[in-house]
Amino acid sequence: MINGKKIVVVLPAYNAGRTLERTYREIPFDIVDEVVLVDDKSSDDTVTVGRELGIKHIISHEINRGYGGNQKTCYNKALEIEGDIVIMLHPDYQYTPKLIHSMAYVIANGLYPVVLGSRILGRGALRGGMPWYKYVANRILTFTQNELLRQKLSEYHTGYRAFSREVLESVNFEWNSDDFVFDNQMLAQIFYKGFEIGEITCPTKYFAEASSINLKRSAIYGLGVLKVSVQYRLAKWGLIKPSYLCD
Repeated sequence: MINGKKIVVVLPAYNAGRTLERTYREIPFDIVDEVVLVDDKSSDDTVTVGRELGIKHIISHEINRGYGGNQKTCYNKALEIEGDIVIMLHPDYQYTPKLIHSMAYVIANGLYPVVLGSRILGRGALRGGMPWYKYVANRILTFTQNELLRQKLSEYHTGYRAFSREVLESVNFEWNSDDFVFDNQMLAQIFYKGFEIGEITCPTKYFAEASSINLKRSAIYGLGVLKVSVQYRLAKWGLIKPSYLCD
């Protein structure tokens, strides 16, 4: 807890049995009050490991709901247990839990209501092993998104995110996709509502156990991201109103 604000870390998991313990052990429990693990019907021992670690809030999907669907469950549970600051941390150990302090304090002190851990600020992405084609795609997509959304983020594609309760209660994330484009729809919703987003430099790790999508899924994701950005611009011009941008 910081400044009387309850901090909840949510772990959207899929086949994270080999990395969950490493991730969990680095969570700073001097400030983190609760951890929520949501397993998206893994085929490994993710849930068993979570129970052995003593994670209090474990939710297992009976069917695979996808990355976006997993996050919906995460955020709903975090709000249910009265989290004031909710931090999404991938349990595949690609992002370091050691930044939770920094991200939480930015929100707790009222500087920004949303904080992203950016792999692109500095040289963390390439040093951490991000494939060149993903790095180039990230830069092109981010440039295009900044132009269409009239923003200046260093990247829109990080999976390390912290939100204030106010933001999660203000955006209609249930209307978003259950797939990977959920992340970008949510950022579009946040900007559309007039919230600002802060960023901090985040080192990252790419290794065999870390989750990643293949080239085909990456291409589909990229097209989805462009669609979201165009829809946002058209909505700001008053020409359309996608369901996920409705109140």
